[in-house]
Amino acid sequence: MATLRTIVTVVYVLICIALTILVLMQEGKSAGLTGTISGIADTYWGKNKGRSAEGKLVKATKILAALFMLGAIVLCMSWGY
Repeated sequence: MATLRTIVTVVYVLICIALTILVLMQEGKSAGLTGTISGIADTYWGKNKGRSAEGKLVKATKILAALFMLGAIVLCMSWGY
């Protein structure tokens, strides 16, 4: 049981590091605000943001955030809290 807990903890730490890196790689929301005001939001990249590199970063961040929360719950239950 202790080996499994150690493996889950290591995976959790890796998820934490990856989540931090993904958040830091994303553009700030203020960069998109200027484009919206000047009318750039109607371009191809504005309409298809989910298919761009930024959209993929957002999706990966959401997935890692869900894994982060799930990992926190699993670790909390395994330590008996």
